[in-house]
Amino acid sequence: MNEGATAASTERVVGLFDGVRLTPTQRRIAHCLVQHAAAIGYLSAAEVAELAGVSQPSVTRFAVALGHDGYPALRRRLRELTAAAPGPAPVGNELQQAVRAEIGNLERLAGQLADRERIAETGRVLAASRPLPVLGLRSAAPLAAYFAYFAAKVHPDVRVLDDGGSLLTDRIEQAAEAGAGALLAFVLPRYPRETLEALREAREANLTVVAITDSPVSPATEYADVVLSAAVGAQLVFDLHTAPMTLAMVLLQAICDAAPAETQRRLEAFEASAARRQLFLG
Repeated sequence: MNEGATAASTERVVGLFDGVRLTPTQRRIAHCLVQHAAAIGYLSAAEVAELAGVSQPSVTRFAVALGHDGYPALRRRLRELTAAAPGPAPVGNELQQAVRAEIGNLERLAGQLADRERIAETGRVLAASRPLPVLGLRSAAPLAAYFAYFAAKVHPDVRVLDDGGSLLTDRIEQAAEAGAGALLAFVLPRYPRETLEALREAREANLTVVAITDSPVSPATEYADVVLSAAVGAQLVFDLHTAPMTLAMVLLQAICDAAPAETQRRLEAFEASAARRQLFLG
């Protein structure tokens, strides 16, 4: 199956869960179905249970929660979704195909952004958080740093949390004590255990957790109050984060829009300081 057809099958499987309230265990099963979309319609309930790390009865209850009589009926539906007519044959070499797959990820993200109010409301929540902790561990650390670099130009107190260990909990608690009302987290495959533990701790500290992740059934959904998804490219040796980074900057735009006067004042102050110190050549 070519990359376009694989992406389309994955998207159709994700569509099965739209509007369905799933338990944490059921979200693990849903995530497993998405991750193995190409083959999932041919696996038994026991095999799905093993892949997801749950019991076989949990898989049956999951199928019923989706409106099916049992797992066999769900498997038939999965076969229908993943056996749809293939897309056009791939064009170009594997590098070109990887880039075109990223274009597809951006197209899907653009479609999700039709609901501007959801992004706008999330921007208001993050703009009001003083300080604003931004979490990103391992592969997500560069995205957290990139977002925070620009966010610091319009927000008075952005705190990057990019190191795990026992100090991470301390920093989350310190941010909450200092007045933070929300935490922005980048949660990307392979989903570090420390990241998910940090999200749980943030919730316990009464912070609103906003997660930028790769799928609406990512493990982050168990702990996040707001989940914003953008697909990760997996065609090369290492993942491509083009769509999550784009989503991060869209969210930063929403933060700017939430307080336009303050944003303008801070940007003008930065430009004046940069000119005085001759920071840039152009």
